[in-house]
Amino acid sequence: MWSFFARDPVKDFAYEILPDSPEKSGIWTLHRGKRKTTGDPVSVFVYEVSQGTEQQTQLAKAAFKRMKTLRHPNILAYVDGLETDKSLYLVTEQVTPLAVHLKAQAETGGSGELEVSWGMHQIVKAVSFLVNDCHLLHNNLGIWAVFVDRAGEWKLGALDHVTPEQGDPSGVSLPSPKAVNPDMEKYDPPDTSNSGAEKWAGEVWRLGCLIWEVFNGPLTRTSALRSLGKIPKSLVPHYCELVGANPRARPNPARFLQNCRAPGGFLSNSFVESNLFLEEIQIKEPAEKQQFFQDLNENLDSFPENFCKHKVLPQLLTAFEFGNAGAVILTPLFKVGKFLSAEEYQQKIIPVIVKMFSSTDRAMRIRLLQQMEQFIQYLNEAAVNSQIFPHVVHGFTDTNPAIREQTVKSMLLLAPKLNETNLNQELMRHFARLQARDEQGPIRCNTTVCLGKIASYLNAGTRERVLISAFSRATKDPFPASRSAGVLGFAATHNYYSVTEIAGRILPTLCAVTVDPNKNVRDQTFKAIKSFLSKLEAVSEDPNKLSEIEKDVGSCAQPAGASSSWAGWAVTGMSSLTSKLIRNTPGADGGSASDSSGPASTTNQASATDEESTTNKGIKWYTTGRSSSAMAVKTQSSDWSSSGWDADDSWSNEKEGQGQSSETDVTSTSTMLDLPEGVRLASEYNWDSSGKGVTQNDLFSKSTTFFPRLCFLSDPSKAELSKKKREERRKELEAKRAERKAAKGPLKLGARKLD
Repeated sequence: MWSFFARDPVKDFAYEILPDSPEKSGIWTLHRGKRKTTGDPVSVFVYEVSQGTEQQTQLAKAAFKRMKTLRHPNILAYVDGLETDKSLYLVTEQVTPLAVHLKAQAETGGSGELEVSWGMHQIVKAVSFLVNDCHLLHNNLGIWAVFVDRAGEWKLGALDHVTPEQGDPSGVSLPSPKAVNPDMEKYDPPDTSNSGAEKWAGEVWRLGCLIWEVFNGPLTRTSALRSLGKIPKSLVPHYCELVGANPRARPNPARFLQNCRAPGGFLSNSFVESNLFLEEIQIKEPAEKQQFFQDLNENLDSFPENFCKHKVLPQLLTAFEFGNAGAVILTPLFKVGKFLSAEEYQQKIIPVIVKMFSSTDRAMRIRLLQQMEQFIQYLNEAAVNSQIFPHVVHGFTDTNPAIREQTVKSMLLLAPKLNETNLNQELMRHFARLQARDEQGPIRCNTTVCLGKIASYLNAGTRERVLISAFSRATKDPFPASRSAGVLGFAATHNYYSVTEIAGRILPTLCAVTVDPNKNVRDQTFKAIKSFLSKLEAVSEDPNKLSEIEKDVGSCAQPAGASSSWAGWAVTGMSSLTSKLIRNTPGADGGSASDSSGPASTTNQASATDEESTTNKGIKWYTTGRSSSAMAVKTQSSDWSSSGWDADDSWSNEKEGQGQSSETDVTSTSTMLDLPEGVRLASEYNWDSSGKGVTQNDLFSKSTTFFPRLCFLSDPSKAELSKKKREERRKELEAKRAERKAAKGPLKLGARKLD
């Protein structure tokens, strides 16, 4: 029982002092500490009664009492305390002495004027609160009395000598700072005996000393205040008022603050304005908040890192959670996220992002898709498949082309994290529909580009079923860039095809594209054909190379990053998806430049030529734009199988001769030059082995009959079969028409009235 009363209260204290080297802070010793239950960091000021004098003990107890009762955002916040016969423990928010903070900043380049300006604003505001609202005098203002928290905000502490301006009613007087420490005398104003001075004269004098030490270092003697040193020019006039010889001319702290906030003043800048807005953000109008977050994005790059992490970020998260801020907070949120560690990002930002994906706000959704590259590495596979992908796929069927476009591009980043079902079934189903039915040529092109880039993540069965059908379909698209993307897709995924597929399916398809009206498409096609032919020749020369060439055909899906070796075929570099967009909207899917108007929410009106659709390095992303011939793609077959990719036969039957329909209608070169009838340019002829001239149009039929037979003689091409069927159908219709005409018989006399 007696042991219970003899227990040491320090052991039961809720806070633990960490074994770090303490900092001396006046009569106190400053330690780092943490709460025992939660581990939250704190600062602990410790005063040992046995090591101090009676005057110091009196000051420590007065400060302990004052900290409990004095609350203000710019004054060091009291958290907990413990007072025993041996010692006093004062627990506050985690802080660092200003002198230590400035020294650390100097080693890394020094504190910027923005940070110092806001810190000075806070200290002056705290002094103004004490003098004007509480009618108290600090009496101990200096660099030792200022502390800096994790957000870089300055707090006023060292309340040991705080007294009422009219004196303590109880009659107890505290010793002056110089009575405890004689070295403090240099901070006293020279007019302490002037009874006509304002009550704040001594406070603002010490405020001037603090400003001098912040910019110039420790004050060695009072006369050094006359030398301005490194004090900014915009602050000099106001500083001189603080340390003026006439105490009656020294301004009230509130007026000093007002003077410095005037246009051109030291405290008039975007950083101070942003902080003041954040302090009152809860009472601001929604329109004001929207404008603030838009402006904040431009200013964040110049703001201190700790301020962004510990003050801006909580306000952004609160604005999203409770303020209905919308998509406007996304850009500043991701900017601040760059300052966080991976653990902090997972804890603070990822839950918000996951919640944002379920939003029905289109602006929010498209911003998330555009900036996915900034946070995709922090998303785990479980969250992507269960919470994010189900919401993202709605973008494939959105009526807004810009959202469909960004949804396709986002798959490049999401594909490595998708599970078997979402990647090989759900995503392929949406890609098949987009590539076949979307009215926007650039979206069909980007779908083909994306499929080629994520091919390494697909399983072998999906690759075998999808790739050849998808790229073959793309080569018949009316949009030139889509045809080029299909050709380059074959080339980029060459290692996933067997030699039988190359000879029987791929080369016949590519041969038909060798007469494409677009020069860039033809060039890419010839390169791809040469590449595939070299493979066939290698196997023909040495059959033992077959296993090496087909080693990747049945390979399993590769992990993330495995396709980086050929990623440049479509987009050079992936540092920013949106930066790779071509800002010109193609005028028509057929390639002729014409004026087109896209939706107001997507891109501006523009025109583009066929040559802009491809580059030497590969396909670029295309922005969406509605064109006059965009609707032509709707005539494609809609008789899809469950997978959506097994409709190549129906596409060929319906689209043979239409794949370049908008291109083949273009006036020939001879007509454009107004040559005599029957006269053709030599460039419009190609020559066969017998030396007979063959026109360009003749090549369309020959490329789908003669060339495929060179590659795979034992199997007639699908183009031949479809042409034969159409011919039989035409003859059948002519026969029926003749039968109906014969059935009517000769015209009877008298059936028509004669004149």
